[in-house]
Amino acid sequence: MTNRPSAQAPTRTPQRLDDAIDGGIGESPLRPDGTLKVRGEFAYASDLWAEDMLWGATLRSPHPHARIRSIDIGAAMAMAGVHTVLTAEDVPGDNIYGLKTVDQPVLASDVVRYVGEAVALVAADHPETARRALERIVVDYEVLTPVLDAERAAHDEDLPKLHPDGNVVRHQRILKGDPDAAADVVVSGVYTVGMQDQAFLGPESGLAIPAEDGGVDLYLATQDLHSDLKQTARALGLPPEKVRMTMSGVGGAFGGREDLSIQVHVCMLAMHVGKPVKMVYSREESFYGHVHRHPAKMYYEHGATRDGTLVYVKADQYFDGGAYASKTPVVVGNATTLGVGPYVVPNVRIDGWGLYTNNPPCGAMRGLGAVQPTFAYESQMDKLAAELGMDPVELRVRNAIAQGGTIPTGQVVDSPAPVAELLERVRALPMPPERDTTDIRELPGGASNTTHGEGVVRGIGYGVTIKNICYSEGADDFSTARVRLQLLGGEPAAMVHTAAAEVGQGLVTVQQQIARTELGVERVTIHPNDTSVGPAGSSSASRQTYVTGGAVQAACQAVRDVLFDRVVERFGTAVGLALQGGKVVSAEGVVADLAEVLGDDVIEETREFHHRQTSPMDADGRSDLVQVQHAFSAHRAVVDVDTELGLVKVVQLACAQDVGKAVNPEAVLGQIQGGSAQGLGLAVMEEIQVSDGKIRNPSFTDYLIPTILDMPPMEIDVIERGDDNAPYGVRGVGEPPTISTTPAVVAAIRAATGKNLTHTPVAPEHII
Repeated sequence: MTNRPSAQAPTRTPQRLDDAIDGGIGESPLRPDGTLKVRGEFAYASDLWAEDMLWGATLRSPHPHARIRSIDIGAAMAMAGVHTVLTAEDVPGDNIYGLKTVDQPVLASDVVRYVGEAVALVAADHPETARRALERIVVDYEVLTPVLDAERAAHDEDLPKLHPDGNVVRHQRILKGDPDAAADVVVSGVYTVGMQDQAFLGPESGLAIPAEDGGVDLYLATQDLHSDLKQTARALGLPPEKVRMTMSGVGGAFGGREDLSIQVHVCMLAMHVGKPVKMVYSREESFYGHVHRHPAKMYYEHGATRDGTLVYVKADQYFDGGAYASKTPVVVGNATTLGVGPYVVPNVRIDGWGLYTNNPPCGAMRGLGAVQPTFAYESQMDKLAAELGMDPVELRVRNAIAQGGTIPTGQVVDSPAPVAELLERVRALPMPPERDTTDIRELPGGASNTTHGEGVVRGIGYGVTIKNICYSEGADDFSTARVRLQLLGGEPAAMVHTAAAEVGQGLVTVQQQIARTELGVERVTIHPNDTSVGPAGSSSASRQTYVTGGAVQAACQAVRDVLFDRVVERFGTAVGLALQGGKVVSAEGVVADLAEVLGDDVIEETREFHHRQTSPMDADGRSDLVQVQHAFSAHRAVVDVDTELGLVKVVQLACAQDVGKAVNPEAVLGQIQGGSAQGLGLAVMEEIQVSDGKIRNPSFTDYLIPTILDMPPMEIDVIERGDDNAPYGVRGVGEPPTISTTPAVVAAIRAATGKNLTHTPVAPEHII
């Protein structure tokens, strides 16, 4: 703040302040979108409509690997109602895109690399006409040998090379201490994680409207407007200012909307026909049209002293990235740097590979790169505890990292790391009541009358995790916010404008809370998210409250500084100024009404927020600051298992998590509950079945996700150990509960069955 007392300023007697603003930081105001969503009145991207609108559809490859000899569109073009059919030859700009690695064609031109790859587009006056036109497009394919095994792709030079540089997207090694260290007790295991889908309910959709300036306006559901803009403009051959994107209602994301889907396709069609074009994927097409969680195979070996102190961890990790890179490089980076878990390990050797195959492309999903290794190292900790005859929680507490400890890259954890406390807290949470044997609905499969309690055994398991927050390895991760303060109807009101995607996590509410806290006004509206303001980055990596929250805070403070300069000039008061309850106050009391200071003026400021700069790793995985922040959560799972039928009922989930600062306590609980549901799904039911490169269960009939009947009661203990490096001390909340749930549930099933379960999700055949 600039202090410029004015000799001409009138004398003002301070008044007492009685009207503080509700709905600020630390409270849980009503979500502005909540009522609309539960009433079914919220407008999602699939609800978009325009006059004279056409419908787009996509022809997709039936082969995992094939060469395109020719494409005949004649019969499709001849159909009544069909306005155009486009192929790779019609891509107006560069026929290639990608998030980090630019390697994926907009439309396949010579080779298809997975079942479902886009080959041609149709625009027609009715969606059914468009779909029927796809059936009339004749593509002559030469079927090629597919690469389907990720581990082989890492080492077998005789396999076909799917991309010019081969089949390795990224190999990362982490070396710390002595990789050949010896230990008294050694346990090893091979662990696999299935391909999980984000399973958002709102399908990919968007509406493109050609503009008079030769550009296009696109309304869509996405996680990152500016990333989409950059890739789409390049493919359309347009300058970025001629591609304008506006966020529409998003029906869930969880990482599945970070990559392009309909963006370029629908814009191409609209620009070609000169009319608005809408695309909406069917549920089956959605399974083919977005990335999934990387399936993984991991070899782990842990060595410890006889008192349970970890000596070394060795691991080989293989991640199947599918046909294109997407977020595979980031997955490998996260999986290797976090590959020993929230533990002190003096000697580490981890090798991680991300591979190209002809399986469906994989990319971002909640817990990116940490879910798979957490399942492996937590399974190892249970195995080690059994070998040592130790309580599994005590073993974890003995080795838990704390503030001041280092992760294997050499980075010092310089904010609170209450891992041991979380474990003790989650163990102390109330246990569920004993099983009611008189109510068969409480038994595994009981609702279907499959059992009356024979062979049902209860088990208890624990899991804990560490997850990096925001982007890592030198990425300049930032967000932009524009804040306006003015009088509306005689009352002070603020407007916040960012490009940050609200994907259901409650970011709209958080931005309002920050503006209320910083500006002391109750009325805060959120401008529709679009690309007319600077980038906000992706709504992923548990980063938006951190970076967009920081940007909103900075922009509000800039507005406040301008306002305070005016107060100093007019009233001569400069000490301890603040905004509260629509008034300007000092240490002595009220200086002036905010409305009086504002008058007819509008104060608008735009600010970027950059967190501290991280650095990339060297060849051996060393970096003093590879990640911005770390978050921690611990789970306890209680399960009942019918050991004869292989059925599992999760009776209770308990979670203890450090959130730094609960900006919105109810939203924090919602994130923990929702994340735990996805972790439960991966533990016992969610897996995309891929055979010969083809998805065999692309529907919610065959791909199962937890329902309200599957989610048990939860005990949640939230602690707040603020991070001094973060705005308000916040710590990412959304991802950790997804990660630590899965190993806890599987550990509980192991405890009930005595089975050495090494694959998740656990299926009935694994138990019986």
